[in-house]
Amino acid sequence: MRNRIKVDWSREVKKSDLGPALKRYKRYLVDLGFREQTIESYVFRAGKYLEFAGTDQPTEEDHSRFREHLQEKKLARNTLNNYGFATKKYHEMIGKPVTFKFLKPNDTIPHFFNEADITNILGACHNRKHYALLITIFYETLRASEAAGLNDEDIDFEGMTIRVRGKWGREDLVPLNPEVANALRDYLSVRPPVDVNGKRVLFVTDYFHRFHRADINRIFHKYKKLGGVTKPGGVHVFGRHSPASIMIKNNCDLMTVKEIMRHRDIKTTTRYLHISDQTKREKYEKYLTL
Repeated sequence: MRNRIKVDWSREVKKSDLGPALKRYKRYLVDLGFREQTIESYVFRAGKYLEFAGTDQPTEEDHSRFREHLQEKKLARNTLNNYGFATKKYHEMIGKPVTFKFLKPNDTIPHFFNEADITNILGACHNRKHYALLITIFYETLRASEAAGLNDEDIDFEGMTIRVRGKWGREDLVPLNPEVANALRDYLSVRPPVDVNGKRVLFVTDYFHRFHRADINRIFHKYKKLGGVTKPGGVHVFGRHSPASIMIKNNCDLMTVKEIMRHRDIKTTTRYLHISDQTKREKYEKYLTL
């Protein structure tokens, strides 16, 4: 009998090994006509999935295990659904289709930061790029992906508008808040012009890349902590739930809030009809009297 080398030749799959598969996946999504922000999100989530599975050819069992892993982390239902869409598309690409149960978002009152919280967060920011980014997100009611997708040409200082590319490929021209305009002018006075894939990107990293929404969330949490704000919520709460809640609290009519928030359905806007306990008590004592 011949002797055999007794060595375990197995190796752990590294993140770099998954690069070719993710590049292929990105090209696949481009060919399907997905928007740039959606592609970045799907590729990021698919990368997390492949790292978990340890292979670029995951099975249906890998997909089930990954879903269970995400659910154990108690992620928001929207986040779970986004992972589901991204991984489903990846499996379509490799010819191993999977399904997942879409989770209906909870019909709960959203968390929001009040005026003092917003002031503390922005006041803690002494970096002009980060300040311009955060104040733009808040006053223009942007999602992180929408902020990341902004280009210089989207800002019209003369007409005082900003072009926002949102969900479902929708584009909107929204009013440019004067505070935002001042912050952007200050930022652009020192930022060198940066082209990324032929686009003059508005918010860029120090390494000449477009921000990813995960980068923006990290920036937000840094200043949230520095500002001493301990309420739950990330950049989505800051840029979406908070402006809507503050407008409703200040007696803005629902249709105006719907248009400013760029909601397709008024039902989405009605989620913000909660008001602060202080406002509720003031009205309670004013109107329920003998």
